[in-house]
Amino acid sequence: MAVKTMLPAISTLTCLTVLGFSVALRSATAQKPPQQPSSQSSPASEVHSQGDIAGNWQGTLPQGNNETRTVLKITKSEKGWTGKMFFFDSHGARPFNVSAIVLNGSNFKYSVDVIGGSYEGELSADGTTIAGNLTGVGSHPAPLTFVRATKETAWEIPPPAPTPMMVADAEPSFEVATIKPNNSGATGMQQLSMNPYGRNFAARNSTLNDLIAFAYAVQMKQIVRGPAWMDRDRYDIAALTDRDGAPSPEQLRIMIRKLLADRFKLTFHHDSRELSAYVLTVTKNGQKLTPSELKGPPGLGRRLGPEGLTMLAQNETMADFAGFLQMLVLDRPVVDKTGISGRFDFHLTFTPDDSEFGGHPPPLPTATETTNVSPGLFEAIQQQLGLKLNPEKTPVDVIAIDHVEKPSAN
Repeated sequence: MAVKTMLPAISTLTCLTVLGFSVALRSATAQKPPQQPSSQSSPASEVHSQGDIAGNWQGTLPQGNNETRTVLKITKSEKGWTGKMFFFDSHGARPFNVSAIVLNGSNFKYSVDVIGGSYEGELSADGTTIAGNLTGVGSHPAPLTFVRATKETAWEIPPPAPTPMMVADAEPSFEVATIKPNNSGATGMQQLSMNPYGRNFAARNSTLNDLIAFAYAVQMKQIVRGPAWMDRDRYDIAALTDRDGAPSPEQLRIMIRKLLADRFKLTFHHDSRELSAYVLTVTKNGQKLTPSELKGPPGLGRRLGPEGLTMLAQNETMADFAGFLQMLVLDRPVVDKTGISGRFDFHLTFTPDDSEFGGHPPPLPTATETTNVSPGLFEAIQQQLGLKLNPEKTPVDVIAIDHVEKPSAN
């Protein structure tokens, strides 16, 4: 289950925070093997027809004191340009889908959905270099010059290294955890992430209800009989797991459950109440989802634009998607009845309304007269994903609080 809780993509090419995971693009030492020529070598000598950008482009992206080798693969289809971007790091090269590829004269643009990023540059007159900047990998645009690769200069793209996973039957705990009040005044949880290549967990501006909702896969309205401060007081949490490897979604929930019992003295019992809910199903014309090519943890980010808010999902299940909707977007439980198995990459662009995101939808950039403003969430899900959300009243499991305390001092 995921959460870059519709938050801006995490910076510095280090991670995309998701409801439970950080899909790492580790800052690489990016050592170039001697046999691999630099992308900054002399451009290809062959002549390319005007407007032909198909092929492999490569360059180095500055990351602190290091550089990350980057390859952009562009292909031409009947529907236009399609592409994938690869970041070469110490964990292999993971493919990221590239969309909205546009070449207008010499101006070249594209979007990298899963990191909420974009690239804009100028194509040289001879069609062999593109000089521009990549956003979404740090607090400021990063300079990135692409050189068209030839058979002789092209880098070999290494296969993605498998994410080191925690032993499947492990029931991990947090070895140490620091909990501090967050008095920033910000509304809404801002982070809930796990570094899959390390042992660090972080939550930022989270209420106890946020943590319970994730740990037990419920929506806020399924948490009952608790004191008002559970949904009011906010905390920052930094914790270290007691073993190596990226936890599964359930293992992360186990660790948070133990933390809630230990530091918040949480006890509760399950009950059933008839609640208003949304049921997620497939439209009569069928779903429009793309199977994921990634094998690691799921990722979910966002991009804000004048046309709307875009959810950028990678390697997500329908249960992940339903859980995200009920935890962060909608005001009631979401029940997955799609019957769809597997993991998918997709993006969903919609215009939030004031009933979503707890009454605090993220502000969108100002639209212009020519902006194609996206529909609302329900219509967008149907049009773009081939799914639909129907309101229903149905018996729902609830967590009834028996006892809870404010967290002990560190």
